[in-house]
Amino acid sequence: MTARRSRSGSRASRQALRLGIDLDGVVADFNAGWIRLHREEFGSDLHPSMVQTWDGLAELGGFADMRAFWRWAEGGASRPSIFRHLELYPTALDTLRRLRRDGHHVVIVTTKPSWAVNDTFRWLADNEIPTREVHITDHKHEVDCDIYLDDSPTVLPDLLTHHADRLICRFVRPWNVALDGAVDISSWSGFYEIVDVRSRGPWIREPE
Repeated sequence: MTARRSRSGSRASRQALRLGIDLDGVVADFNAGWIRLHREEFGSDLHPSMVQTWDGLAELGGFADMRAFWRWAEGGASRPSIFRHLELYPTALDTLRRLRRDGHHVVIVTTKPSWAVNDTFRWLADNEIPTREVHITDHKHEVDCDIYLDDSPTVLPDLLTHHADRLICRFVRPWNVALDGAVDISSWSGFYEIVDVRSRGPWIREPE
């Protein structure tokens, strides 16, 4: 599904939009982070490109199940949790700052284990993510936004169910699939263009 700006909307001034932005797999490279830490602690030879499924991390990392994976990810006295070891995806921060300068509201909407909450806020501060609003929740659809950007194969259908009148963007990753009603995003520059079009005029969807 593609989108374009209507001719009449091209002359319209920008509207400030609420952008519901996921973190892991969208802003933060979760797989590169845990794989780097895994290599340091176990001497493994894994690569982020090996992650092709949503819940395949335990098998890839040699853990008994996902519970064991998350126990390892939690860390402890010897090191902070995995959520302090994540790097930004290229151009993510620059794009978020540009969207903020355009007048949009960057709203972080993320799901985390309870033990990761403090490290998540520390990570946001460490990386100077341009937001004044953060929601850590298992029910992302309850956070009211104009546009949502997510990569979760479980969250995206839920957003489409509850917000058919909003713009739901799927950040294309190997672990998710195209969904009817969602706009596919493959880069941060592409997301910026989508937001810019939406903020300037009526949204027109065209079949691929």
